[in-house]
Amino acid sequence: MTVALSTQPALRDWQQRALGHLAGWDGGAPFLVSAAPGAGKTRPALVLARDLLRARTVRRVVVVCPTTPLTRQWAQAAAGLGLELAPDAERLRPPSGFDGVCVTYARAVASAKRWAGECTEGTLVIADEAHHLGEDLAWGEGFATAFRPSRRWLLLSGTPFRSDQSAIPGVRYEDGVCVPDVTYSYADAVRDGVCRPVSFIPYDGELQWRSGDDVVECSFADALADREAGRRYRTAISVELPDGLPRIIRAAHARLEEVRAEGHRDAGGLVVAADATHARAIARVLREIAGEAPTVVLHTDSRAHARLAAFREARDRWIVAVNMVSEGVDIPRLRVGVYATAARTPLIFRQIVGRFVRVIAGRPAGEPGFLFLPADPHLRSLAADVETELRHVLRPPDDADPLALDEPAERRATEPTEQLDFEPVAADVAPQLALFGGGPPPARAAPAFPPAVSPEPAADELDDAQLPAYERRARLRDKRHALVGQLRREDGRSHREINAWLNRATAITRVDDASLDQLQASIDLLLKELDRRGARRAGRAA
Repeated sequence: MTVALSTQPALRDWQQRALGHLAGWDGGAPFLVSAAPGAGKTRPALVLARDLLRARTVRRVVVVCPTTPLTRQWAQAAAGLGLELAPDAERLRPPSGFDGVCVTYARAVASAKRWAGECTEGTLVIADEAHHLGEDLAWGEGFATAFRPSRRWLLLSGTPFRSDQSAIPGVRYEDGVCVPDVTYSYADAVRDGVCRPVSFIPYDGELQWRSGDDVVECSFADALADREAGRRYRTAISVELPDGLPRIIRAAHARLEEVRAEGHRDAGGLVVAADATHARAIARVLREIAGEAPTVVLHTDSRAHARLAAFREARDRWIVAVNMVSEGVDIPRLRVGVYATAARTPLIFRQIVGRFVRVIAGRPAGEPGFLFLPADPHLRSLAADVETELRHVLRPPDDADPLALDEPAERRATEPTEQLDFEPVAADVAPQLALFGGGPPPARAAPAFPPAVSPEPAADELDDAQLPAYERRARLRDKRHALVGQLRREDGRSHREINAWLNRATAITRVDDASLDQLQASIDLLLKELDRRGARRAGRAA
């Protein structure tokens, strides 16, 4: 069936073109949208979902994401288009009054057969950052099992390939090369003013390290065997050598101060570190250079996503991160970065570059981002390729690791390697010719105008009517729970007895499935009962 899809004036040209292609999509075969990070893949996917639901072509929507915070971002964006999605869902069947759910890959895969039992032909499946799925790996196989009954898989990715070069489920390949149904490259996005251009500033010089009993000295211009090339790079990102990475960080901080002086007063910087120890050492260096402590986020920290969210809304200068800068990290004020992670795969590189390309409404078009990096030949090659769509030839996955999840090569690559018999000795690096014309911007006085980005009101400052349904629902459930506890203290009944009474009175089978109206009716009953008891006490006291 062909559905006439509506568009809105706010849609970008490429998004309207993508929806035009999707208008002829009748399901049966997956549809891949490959668009640069920051280009806005979420919007056309949600417009499609809204229009297919209105046309009754699909009955429900499920968005599958790499992380839990991303499920909330999708639910928030959907609410702006009149769609209500329940984030971090535990099952495919949504609560009453909702159009669908958002779930992480990990949760759906863990209960793939149960999700498959609730999935139907009328389910629209949106796979966000679909490159997390490897066809013959656990997440890819679990995803295929969980959502096989659906006729419509919409796959989204800014980097539609995997560094292990295994196939992505649902992606069409010709001669081993990925063929998206819609492509919007980084170069297209920069040309259209949808993304910022990024200038790469490589640093090179004399590097020394102890390798066994020998001291090796060379620059990135010298050819080395893989093992020594890796040690050379480790030397370049070592914090202990003051004329190495600390010098690069100092130059990056100076650039950030220039950007702020030019008018982007809340501009931020990001250093991507190799591991937790490395991140803390970088943070100490940054505190000395910038005069303020940076935010540090580690993938092992349970509060990492809260720290990221706080930095996004703050005016602090620097954030240091490990394994926290890929999908879902949307901090448009980032303008300056330092590439100091040990990972040098195309996927990780593209994801890190993507942190600096997001534009801010109201700011001048074409404002560049800046990424400082060691002049490692492999990184320079990746930087030179960043404006073109990367296409990877497939190879079979490693049979020795059949249960590998979520780009394991990149995850392992961020941890220290080859520590034995290796010691950085000295570094003396200097900036080389910047790629893509990224020389220092001319200094000029900062214009007298306030920051372009006004802080959004906090969720607790909004009226309930302004909130997405999932947030209103959470508030109602919290209020209901608190009132049940208050009534239990008043009359001695157990939580179970009071909940059973409420469920009977409001026709609720399970609170998890209750509609907003049913939850509000429960609250009204509780308040009425508490008022009645209060009036009775007051009468006795009189």
